[in-house]
Amino acid sequence: MSASQPPQTPDFPTLLVKIFGKDRPGITAGLFDTLAAFSVDVIDIEQVVTRGRITLCALVTEPTAGTEGELRATVHSWAESLKLQAEIISGLGDNRPRGSGRSHVTVLGHPLTAESTAAIATRITGTGGNIDRIHRLAKYPVTAVEFAVSGCETEPLRTALATEAAEIGVDVAVVSAGLHRRAQRLVVMDVDSTLITDEVIELFAAHAGCEAEVAEVTAAAMRGELDFEQSLHARVALLAGLDASVVDKVRTEVRLTPGARTLIRTLKRLGFQVGVVSGGFTQVTDDLKERLGLDFASANTLEIVDGRLTGRVTGEIVDRAGKARLLRRFAAEAGVPLAQTVAIGDGANDLDMLNAAGLGVAFNAKPVVRKAADTAVNVPFLDAVLYLLGITREEVETADANED
Repeated sequence: MSASQPPQTPDFPTLLVKIFGKDRPGITAGLFDTLAAFSVDVIDIEQVVTRGRITLCALVTEPTAGTEGELRATVHSWAESLKLQAEIISGLGDNRPRGSGRSHVTVLGHPLTAESTAAIATRITGTGGNIDRIHRLAKYPVTAVEFAVSGCETEPLRTALATEAAEIGVDVAVVSAGLHRRAQRLVVMDVDSTLITDEVIELFAAHAGCEAEVAEVTAAAMRGELDFEQSLHARVALLAGLDASVVDKVRTEVRLTPGARTLIRTLKRLGFQVGVVSGGFTQVTDDLKERLGLDFASANTLEIVDGRLTGRVTGEIVDRAGKARLLRRFAAEAGVPLAQTVAIGDGANDLDMLNAAGLGVAFNAKPVVRKAADTAVNVPFLDAVLYLLGITREEVETADANED
């Protein structure tokens, strides 16, 4: 078999050369230098290094007649000289074709246990899927691994794994494979208890002395027990009479969720557009937009007359339906198909937005939201969403270091 005439049939003879041992520079080059003497063609290569131990597999064509024994002896001799182990297996053809239907399954654990990994793998197999490859995306502050799965469609796989994830307490995201995963995207997130750790209206209420009363109404609305617009008007009415200077005080009190800056900074580097929609107030979201370099921001607006809050809001109400409407508007303005959007939120009023987006992520969300969303992230780090997009921790850190 010559390099100018690659095999065309599925039953051509091949050799699988496997190398194991302590990793060091030059092993890969050394193996292929050794194989080059026998004029074989490379069909496939896979290499993994785990805790300083290398596993290197090379699938190559059969050498010229009468030289296979010499190839085997030469490879084993080279491996022994480096205190490595070698295994050479004869066979036919390339890897078997992957089944139709391909997905990326991202699993987040804090920690990721062997028991939960086994449960996820078993459920993948039970849906007819095959795990083609696994690699780690992050080792801290959470462990994130990605499974490349073929042989089953994305939607039934997502449904099966969502059920499993809820039972075993890990976060699992399933997205279809393909070029679209690397295309430019739009990410839109909720603000209160998502981008920031606070509920903005409660920060205002603390200055009005009615924090407990407002918090009770907010919690009921987020659980879906109250109509959002009615609850918004009831809470804002309690703020009537506050001096407008409270806006600046609230802005300084807002606390970003851990990982928020990293998430936005990384997405912007990748050419993503990022926006926020909020049932809170433009007096805060406009400031966040400027500070964080966001592309879009929309929220309700507190009415201020003669330097004081009137207890009313003005303009279009940003409620559950409004958030989904704004997601579509932002996508149209950004020139991004709705299928290429990611929405992140925690409350019942985020559900329409999460369902409308190509990928809806429930972030430390209420049970009703976790159940309805495509995937859930239940660790307190917003940048964990990056792993759902196939971005590794090492890539993020390298980009940060290069910028510094």
